[in-house]
Amino acid sequence: MVAKQSSLVSWFVWGLLGLTVLAISVLYVRTRSNQSVHITDRMPVYGRVESFRLTNQLGTVSSFADVAGKVWIANIIFTRCPGPCPRMTERMAALQKSFPADSPIRFVTLTTDPTHDTSPVLKRFSERFGADPSRWFFMTGPMKEIAKLALEGLKLTALEKDADQRTSPDDLFIHSTVFILVDQKGRVRGSFESLEPEFHDQVVSAVNALVRTNPH
Repeated sequence: MVAKQSSLVSWFVWGLLGLTVLAISVLYVRTRSNQSVHITDRMPVYGRVESFRLTNQLGTVSSFADVAGKVWIANIIFTRCPGPCPRMTERMAALQKSFPADSPIRFVTLTTDPTHDTSPVLKRFSERFGADPSRWFFMTGPMKEIAKLALEGLKLTALEKDADQRTSPDDLFIHSTVFILVDQKGRVRGSFESLEPEFHDQVVSAVNALVRTNPH
């Protein structure tokens, strides 16, 4: 069991190292609105999300089919996080409120801590923030599958902290605080720093641009 856990942590480490150069160029891209230039003209394709199959907060399967043909926004957190995760989740909740329930937009939150963050734990956590489970999916599952989606598909980084680097018992992971924007074809189109003041307006503008470009 220990060996298996170590191999999964190593997968995260090597996945992170292998994507470092790409992550630097992708994760901190700012997609800002400008009336003189169409937003989507400045939203190149950074990659593509392949099929995935994880478990959501209701204990049912969430897969690529749940977001196919939709614009979606993704981030990565863990529920025991003593740092930015609650604020990040509040920001995602504010985005959810900014779009009608019947809009073609979905929200995805991955956990870095699937051993603890089971479906019941994620359900309680999601309810704290008013998440609509029909369009905001909190996903858990095998570490390897989460890593594949997070690192390879979404360019989101996550790394377990060494024990001597932790400031508290729950200070377990270093992870991205950016939100990733994915278009209707599963292509990564933008990255937004969730802790910046202009974050909300930037994301809403970019999402609306993608919806207008391909409304069906």
